[in-house]
Amino acid sequence: VYKTYPFARIASDRLTAMNKTMDKLKSAKEKRKYFKIVENYMENEFTAQLKKLSRKQGQILVKLIHRQTGTTTYDLIKDYKSGWKAFWSNNTARLFDINLKTKYQPYINNEDFLIETILKRAFDHGRLIRQAPATPIDYDQLTDYWESKAKELNKK
Repeated sequence: VYKTYPFARIASDRLTAMNKTMDKLKSAKEKRKYFKIVENYMENEFTAQLKKLSRKQGQILVKLIHRQTGTTTYDLIKDYKSGWKAFWSNNTARLFDINLKTKYQPYINNEDFLIETILKRAFDHGRLIRQAPATPIDYDQLTDYWESKAKELNKK
């Protein structure tokens, strides 16, 4: 989480900035040209670092991108590139046990709750810079939910 969260945060920041700039552009040709420039810049900046991530870190990164942007990685590729590119990107990612359609769901998935716990502690201790998620998360309510779920399981 410590390694992947900064990438998700940067992706969210860049996506927001890119969308603001693209909204100002008039023609589709200008938008495509601008997107290509941003894409090349990001590829050159991050490809080497992303290739060094483990499979698990890649899975966490996909979830954190969804947490920060509110959109799955698959949908981002589909929206900005094409459905065909998204399809092949997801198939390639699946070779590494990564599903680009994975959503960040801390109220449903225990692993996501644990990721949120690590993030909360990292923010509180200053190890990571806090950025609000796309969908607000009430950590106290989330913790209460999982504690009650654990009590239910212990009763059985």
